[in-house]
Amino acid sequence: MVRLVLFDIDGTLIQSGGAGEKSFARVCATEFGVPNGTARLHFAGRTDPSIIREFFEQHQIPATPENFQRFFDRYVFCLDFMLGQLAGRVLPGVERMITEMKTMPEPPLLGLLTGNIRLGAEIKLSHYGLWEHFRTGGFADDHEDRNQIAMVARERGAKFLRRKLSGDEILVIGDTPRDVECGRAIGAKTLAVATGMYPIEKLRGEKADWAVETLEQISAAQLCL
Repeated sequence: MVRLVLFDIDGTLIQSGGAGEKSFARVCATEFGVPNGTARLHFAGRTDPSIIREFFEQHQIPATPENFQRFFDRYVFCLDFMLGQLAGRVLPGVERMITEMKTMPEPPLLGLLTGNIRLGAEIKLSHYGLWEHFRTGGFADDHEDRNQIAMVARERGAKFLRRKLSGDEILVIGDTPRDVECGRAIGAKTLAVATGMYPIEKLRGEKADWAVETLEQISAAQLCL
């Protein structure tokens, strides 16, 4: 039985209308003087710090702790503003899935496994009324590498539940090959959902335990029992 479910955010729980990418671009331009600073950056499945590091490298900006902090301080302000300006949404099946999981006879602990920094995750999910459902997780503040974030999320979940967790007691849900990869890194079951930028054919090729077009196509019981 699954005891811990870890959800990715962008493309899995929500579609924000590009609020994150647009906020990154705004910071590149206004704080670091680089218009179109995100033009050569790839976002899906990556961590916020790794994206910023690549931006710094492309434009010969020192990747100092001070510059990272400067970027994030401005980013969260822009993100909060952008979410109110863009037409985003909670993705199909998400609210039903969360409700089903929370009302199971032995409900799993719900957490996050995301490349967002924690404050960015909170801003996004609070905007869509989802933040309160998640009790734990791993975030980009914890590590720049998604696989390491997965390990942090597993350990936090185990600490919260006050028990060790085997791989088959953990489920990772995400919309990119990287989500499947980081689930495998902790021996977890994986569900790939094609509500992000990757088509179902690509996700099936990653050999997740399940691959679906949307969360409407699978039940909590199928995943957790």
